[in-house]
Amino acid sequence: MKARIPKHREFIINLAEDYEKKDECWDKLQEIMEAYKKEGKSVYTPTFIEDNEDKVKALQKQYEFTYTIEER
Repeated sequence: MKARIPKHREFIINLAEDYEKKDECWDKLQEIMEAYKKEGKSVYTPTFIEDNEDKVKALQKQYEFTYTIEER
């Protein structure tokens, strides 16, 4: 069986393994994704990055992580 996955862009989040708030931060990032899904969209939606980058940047100010955007 073959499946084609469309090219898409995604956030690559870099959280230090020893960062004490890593799990809390990851939960907040997951909340962003869940809220997006409740709107009937998915991470494969072409505007996923644009729709959520401000939210990710707000979390970045609160937690210690970096991110990049990669095309897959």
